[in-house]
Amino acid sequence: MKKKCDNLFWSALGHIVKRDDIVWWKAWIIRVLAVLLALVVCGVVTIFLTDLNPIEVYVTMIKGAVGSKRLTWNLLQNTAILLCVSLAVTPAFKMKFWNIGAEGQVLVGGLATAACMIYLGEKLPPALLIPVMLIVSIISGAIWAFVPAYFKTRYNSNETLFTLMMNYVAIQIVAFFTLEWSMPKGSGTPRPLEFGQLPTIFGQKYLINILIVALITVIVYIYLKYSKQGYEISVVGESENTARYIGINVKKVVLRTMLISGAICGITGFLLVAGTDHSLKSDTAGGRGFTAIMVSWLAKFNPVFMVLTSLLIVFLQKGASKISEVYRLNSSFSDIITGIIIFFIIGSEFFINYKIKFNKKGENV
Repeated sequence: MKKKCDNLFWSALGHIVKRDDIVWWKAWIIRVLAVLLALVVCGVVTIFLTDLNPIEVYVTMIKGAVGSKRLTWNLLQNTAILLCVSLAVTPAFKMKFWNIGAEGQVLVGGLATAACMIYLGEKLPPALLIPVMLIVSIISGAIWAFVPAYFKTRYNSNETLFTLMMNYVAIQIVAFFTLEWSMPKGSGTPRPLEFGQLPTIFGQKYLINILIVALITVIVYIYLKYSKQGYEISVVGESENTARYIGINVKKVVLRTMLISGAICGITGFLLVAGTDHSLKSDTAGGRGFTAIMVSWLAKFNPVFMVLTSLLIVFLQKGASKISEVYRLNSSFSDIITGIIIFFIIGSEFFINYKIKFNKKGENV
C-alpha cells in the first residue's frame, strides 16, 4: 500500500521521459557538471573523515598525476594502455557480445610476447624479433577470444560467463610460466626480459606505445564508422533478426569481430611486456580488462571520446594514489574518492538519456 502511495505521489509530481538524441557538447557539459558536483561531495567526505583541507587534497591529486615530466609521461602511458583495451572490447560490445575476457586476452598476448623474448631473443636480430613478437601476440589474443565466440555461435553458450572464466584460466597459465621462468627458477621473481624491448623515441621510453595506440584509435574509429564490416556490427547489435533478413551472416560477423577484439588485446599485452614492464606477471594486465568496460560504455562506443574517458579514469587513479601516499592514509580512502567521482560520472548518463518532466499545476495525471 505504501509503495502504491509513493508511486502516486511521484506520478503527480512528474514523470521520466527519454530524451531525443542530445547534442554531443551538451552531453559533455552534463558530465563536467557531474564531476564538479562529485568534487564538492568528495570535499565534504574528506573533511568528515580526515579533517584535511579539500583544496589541498585536490592540489595533491593534480601533482600526483602531472606534477612532473616523469609523472606526466607515466599518465599518458597508462592512458594509452587502458585506451587500447577499451578499443579492443568496443567492437564486441557494439555488437552486443559481452566480452568480459579482455583481461585474459591481454595476458595471453603478453605471454606470447614473453615467450618470444626468452626463446628467440638471442637467435633473432631486434629488427626481426619485434615483428615476430607482435604477430605471435596478435594471433594468441585472437585465438583466446575466438574460443568463446565459436561456442556462442555453435552452441549458444553464455559469452559473459565463458569469457569471464577464461580470464582465470589465463591468469593461472601466466602464473605457471612466471614461476617456470623466474630467476632463480622457482623463486617467483619475474624474469627480466632484455631482448626485444621496444626502442625509445626522442629519449622517451613510452612514446612508441602512445603512438601505436593513437594509430589503433584512428583505425578502429574509421573501421566502426565508415567500413562495411563496421556497419554489419551495428546492425547485428541492433537486431540479429534484422541482420539475417538483409542477408548478413551473423555467425561470421560474431567470429570476425571477436578475432579483432582479441587481436587488439594481444597488441596490448605486447605493449605491456615489450614496451612497459619488460617482464611478465599474472597481474600484468592490472585489472584494465574490467576498467575498459566502463570506459567503453561511458564513451558510447566512440573511440574519440574514449581518449578523454581513459585519461580521466587514469588521472583519478594516479591522483588518488598520491593522496594516500602524502597524507599517510590507507588505500581505502583513495578508493572512496575515486568511487564517488566515477559514481557521479556514471549517474550523469541518466540525465543525458532521460529527463524529468514535471507536471504543470492543475494538470491531470
